[in-house]
Amino acid sequence: MFLQKAWRSTAFGVWGYFSFTKSGFMEHSKKFKAEDMQTHIEGKNCIVTGANSGIGYATAEALSSRGATVYMVCRNKDRGENALSKIQSTTGNPNVYLEVCDLSSVNDIKSFASRFSSKDQPIHVLVNNAGLLENDRITTPEGLELNFAVNVMGTYAMTELMLPMLEKASPDARVITVSSGGMYTTPLTKDLQFSESKFDGILQYSRNKRVQVALTEKWAEMYSKTGVGFYSMHPGWAETPGVAKSMPSFDKMLSGKLRTSEEGADTVIWLALQPKEKLVSGALYFDRAEAPKHLLFAGTEGSHAAIDFIMDNLRSLCSLPS
Repeated sequence: MFLQKAWRSTAFGVWGYFSFTKSGFMEHSKKFKAEDMQTHIEGKNCIVTGANSGIGYATAEALSSRGATVYMVCRNKDRGENALSKIQSTTGNPNVYLEVCDLSSVNDIKSFASRFSSKDQPIHVLVNNAGLLENDRITTPEGLELNFAVNVMGTYAMTELMLPMLEKASPDARVITVSSGGMYTTPLTKDLQFSESKFDGILQYSRNKRVQVALTEKWAEMYSKTGVGFYSMHPGWAETPGVAKSMPSFDKMLSGKLRTSEEGADTVIWLALQPKEKLVSGALYFDRAEAPKHLLFAGTEGSHAAIDFIMDNLRSLCSLPS
């Protein structure tokens, strides 16, 4: 078992080095079509969570530059205002707004959803980008493990609560969730808040990202008649403030080889701009192409059967009606 696990880890690392880094993006980009990114989306309302830095900032800026009305959902008001000012200045788009919301708090998300609902506006694109990799076990004021609270509960609550507004934009509405290649290393587990005594932040993050992929798959099935499309994506290994803070050794080891935030955000933008008939709801995308959700011999296939139990658990924790 130990040797099998070590082999899997080594094989994933080698594959990731050649595929997920900047060199992988440059190779894959040879097949990209420039016209795919030339669409302008004036009049469309887009929400981007975690939009003050990294992939979220690059996404908000790119959508703004194409004429969209963008709502940047950020936890920190000062950082959010600074990012907002930069995007408005860079893009010349005045229709960019800051919404302060802590994605680790279900109550905060409910408050944001209530405020946004009062605008009576359709949502054309929801980008669930906000993510966290905290290496220590931290419990939120609502009693949730922090990684889970942001990555899973935040994604779930935001999507479910925004659904009525997404349906207003049907059939063009879409939800794009930023996952991670780390999810390839772990199966879906019902242990959402990491009950093991020795906490492992990287493993918990990987589990969280697997949940996001399974949630996307399930949403596509549940809401197939609403006209809302659901997509998850893997941005590759990008050089972001979050990576530098949470994985300093990884960041240092691959210095100069990681993707830029803009390269990491490329597939998010691509998914936001494509005609929906070109996309597969419930699918995982990487570098503008549909990607497998499981790797050979990784031991994750079949684990998505647990998603019904997980969704029931999430709905209960959020106190959302069934």
